[in-house]
Amino acid sequence: MFENFISNLASYILSISGGNIIVVSIYAGLFVALMTTLGALVAIIAHKLPEWSVDISLSFAAGVMIVASFTSLIIPGIELSGRFLPVGVGIFLGVLLIYAIDNLLPHEHLVKGYEGPRELKERLRTVWLIVFAVIIHNLPEGLAIGTSLVYNLKSGLVTAIAIGIQDFPEGTVVSLPLASIQKKRLTPIAMGALSGIAEMIMVVLGALLFSFFHGLLPYGLGLAGGAMLYVTVKEMIPEIYKREENEKLVTLGFFLGFYVMLFLDSMLG
Repeated sequence: MFENFISNLASYILSISGGNIIVVSIYAGLFVALMTTLGALVAIIAHKLPEWSVDISLSFAAGVMIVASFTSLIIPGIELSGRFLPVGVGIFLGVLLIYAIDNLLPHEHLVKGYEGPRELKERLRTVWLIVFAVIIHNLPEGLAIGTSLVYNLKSGLVTAIAIGIQDFPEGTVVSLPLASIQKKRLTPIAMGALSGIAEMIMVVLGALLFSFFHGLLPYGLGLAGGAMLYVTVKEMIPEIYKREENEKLVTLGFFLGFYVMLFLDSMLG
């Protein structure tokens, strides 16, 4: 039943868009932005949620991103080019890009704390540092959707749906700490929506860029895959295990996300 719903939803979006890649990317971007915003609405009931819910949300997202990196980006890139080199170069560039952003743009992790130029730490409030951290995480996700749409519209939509599902808990990850810090509700929701809009912009930009430069698509797929892997392995996984609490639940959340993405991807045969 769920499989038919996802397939029918993807087919419906394709039909109303007329198969236009840019229109489809806008719909896909709106979907992930909406899911992130809905997740951010959890800030309204933040005081009722346990602390480990943030770790479970992050671990679910990590599971989705690990699978999507390979099944929606790296492997299709190799199949498209017929060789590994373009994708391998793209992976390296994706890692390098996020590494540079990670070190140049100041941001605050929930557990690891501040990362970025030390001289900027005192100039930015913790609220914005956390928002920057989530936006950094969302950029490769948006790029991943945009490039996978160029590779194949229907499989790209399935990727968008899967990433949109994990964007719900990611929106919660943005809103919960902000609600806790500020003791407010509206600002955390707005910041969650902002991170979703940033991801939507990357979806459309990725689709536009590689539609015009289609020959570079294997590099783009590798770049998006490498960026997602870097964020997952270097940022998210250490973050969720740092506290050394609720490890079984965190691991369960990871594999739940892993299976959800693998299931959605398997529907394409």
